[in-house]
Amino acid sequence: MTGRLNKLTEVGIESLLRNMRAIARQEPSTARTKLHGDGGGLTLQITKSGTASWLFRYMKNGKAYSLGLGPYPAVTLKRARDKAWELRRFIADGSNPAVERKATAPVTESPSKVTFDQCAAEFIKDHTPRWTNRKSPMQWTNTINSYASPVIGAVPVSEITKAHLREILSPIWSTKTETASRLRARIEKVLNWASAMGYREGVNPAQWKGQLEFLLPRLPSPAIRRVHHPALHHQQLPGFMVELYKRDCTARWALELLILTACRTSEISNARWQEFDIESAIWTIPASRMKARVAHRVPLTARAIDILKRMSKLGSKDAVFARGPNQEPISNMAMAMLLRRMNRGDISVHGFRSTFRTYFYEEREHDFFTAEAALAHKLDSKVVAAYARSDLLAKRRRLMEDWEHFALSHLKGSTHD
Repeated sequence: MTGRLNKLTEVGIESLLRNMRAIARQEPSTARTKLHGDGGGLTLQITKSGTASWLFRYMKNGKAYSLGLGPYPAVTLKRARDKAWELRRFIADGSNPAVERKATAPVTESPSKVTFDQCAAEFIKDHTPRWTNRKSPMQWTNTINSYASPVIGAVPVSEITKAHLREILSPIWSTKTETASRLRARIEKVLNWASAMGYREGVNPAQWKGQLEFLLPRLPSPAIRRVHHPALHHQQLPGFMVELYKRDCTARWALELLILTACRTSEISNARWQEFDIESAIWTIPASRMKARVAHRVPLTARAIDILKRMSKLGSKDAVFARGPNQEPISNMAMAMLLRRMNRGDISVHGFRSTFRTYFYEEREHDFFTAEAALAHKLDSKVVAAYARSDLLAKRRRLMEDWEHFALSHLKGSTHD
């Protein structure tokens, strides 16, 4: 375990993940799991599907050992290095952490006895690092605990039947349609996971087609509809910015940056200083925080940089928009609550992305692909996407400068503070 330490960087890891995912899409037959060493035994394992996890590899008495340290990015590079340092210290003291971990591991239950609640908990734990919405684990847990667990929580997953699903879903199928539809889909995924783990066999009783479609009435419209977030008309935006500038709170600066960058709520509220290159005026949002799981470069306008410089004076070392003594990122609801305090409950935070898109489609001559790239939208057509591999950064910079000029047009001569 000798040699240089700290070979990897966060930016480098994201680049490795992008490359692997590109290979998996374009040349799947050539994709192979790869190992990338950080030094001192710490290794990042990237599978051919583009998921990553940490390993600690070492030799003891002439035998090779490997310990899993958790998935990336749930376990950050810094956290992985801290764990590796502790393990190196144990080994130096004469311990063998792999052997000791195995000796103290809990006895695994027989697959036939694993219950639905146990599978649901493991499924949520496994998928939490992949979900971009921080609320997803809580939403999954609450839904399952409220409706599924009272009926099948203690039932072995190998014994769950359509009758169980009907008992769970029938009481809310027509009265709480959206909740029931989400619940069915979540139970289906948990049971699929259980099958993959070898805990059950046979057809999934929670699937709709061929199973529940014959036991539950077909609803007159889709249970889960596309939500159109209430948006401000683009012609009203300059006036709205005047009202926004009368506020002075962290949510105000976050909302202004959201509007000027056309980013999503979570991308702003969870922004980290390490993602910004002020000198180059570029914000690189890592793939782990993007809805499409592809890193997104955002060109920063002059006003966006002013906001960042203002926030940097507040002393937060990690989150750009921080709150409380622990400097945690602001809540995803912070900007929505600001709109309510401004008596603008008629619009939503996410709706400003629609305002942005409508403005350019109706008022400006920037092309469709540039506007879609600015919104980090995944193009539906695979053929079109194949020809649109560039992120159009130079074009998007001009587009965002036009957007800032329009948005702040009623504030000319203001200091913006």
